[in-house]
Amino acid sequence: MRFAPPNPLRIADRASGLNAVSVRSYNERLVLSLLLQNSSTTRLEIGEQTGLSAQTVSVLVRSLEQEGLVAKGEAQKGRVGPPTVPLTLNPEGAYSIGISVGNRHTDIVLIDFVGKIRFHKTLPNPQLAHGSNHSEFLETIASAVKLLPDAERERLAGVGLALPRRLSGGMDEEAYFKALQAEIEEQLGIAVFVQNDITAAASGESMFGAAKTLSDYMFFYLGADLHGRLVLNHQIYNGNSEVSFDVGIAALERDLSAQGKEVDPLWDRSGSWPDYGALVSDWEERLIAQMRASLHGVGQFVEIETVILSSYAPESICRDICRKLEAAAPQIKAIAGNIVPAPKAIGAASLPFSSRFMVSGN
Repeated sequence: MRFAPPNPLRIADRASGLNAVSVRSYNERLVLSLLLQNSSTTRLEIGEQTGLSAQTVSVLVRSLEQEGLVAKGEAQKGRVGPPTVPLTLNPEGAYSIGISVGNRHTDIVLIDFVGKIRFHKTLPNPQLAHGSNHSEFLETIASAVKLLPDAERERLAGVGLALPRRLSGGMDEEAYFKALQAEIEEQLGIAVFVQNDITAAASGESMFGAAKTLSDYMFFYLGADLHGRLVLNHQIYNGNSEVSFDVGIAALERDLSAQGKEVDPLWDRSGSWPDYGALVSDWEERLIAQMRASLHGVGQFVEIETVILSSYAPESICRDICRKLEAAAPQIKAIAGNIVPAPKAIGAASLPFSSRFMVSGN
């Protein structure tokens, strides 16, 4: 399988020397990465942050403008010297599709170059079938692509596929995922990049969400289980084990079911849960205890100051968990992720962008 992010050269076919191509490509990625991290910046600021000469920055920016990846803002006056012109990523400069196969549902999104959702649909998980993985699955991807005007379809960077380490049912996962990837590429003619779903979620939060300006933090994803990733210097560390903790939403579901409560709202993407009262508070305490235990384990090697909690659970629930975590661990700043309503799918969609346009670690 093709795991993202690999490190292809975006413009390798249009320059004459390999070294020059590599340097030019890296510098372009550097500029695009800075623009992703900042809502706008100027040529002068790009030069200050990259060490590139003013002439080099101008050449790079002009090239990226011609490719439609970068747009100019309105000139800002009132300072000494000529007006400064802020630069931003052009939202229509590139698009990407993200697919996340979750515990019960599959989310499919189409996002633009700044991470804004242009299409989102939630489907039942694909099932194994003779000759095809799931026709509805592929038809939904095709529908998302058709939303783009014909002239903009060539700006589709690819499809990111975020897959769990394990799915229930005893299927041959590696063969299944390979077949799924091959079927998408064959039927739709779109490059597919594959990544673990939790790592993809961390990537999305880093590129477009609450962790955009952070280089070092502990990332938690609250799904059916609780998962963690350590992010240092923008690099996401998976760890060497498949550790997840049975204190996630599936654990809350069991508590609610035992009390005869309705549980279906836990799994939809509406952004609201009924008032479950003390049952949620008790579950949050167990969840926070596990997060603190994980932080304690990591803290033996790295000092962690910031936690990002990502989930499709209601934002009010995530903020409440963060508030209680900060109260229990005052040295920690806990921030609820803002990649909603499908953080893993949006993270999956970030994979083609990361591979094609960004420097490693962004």
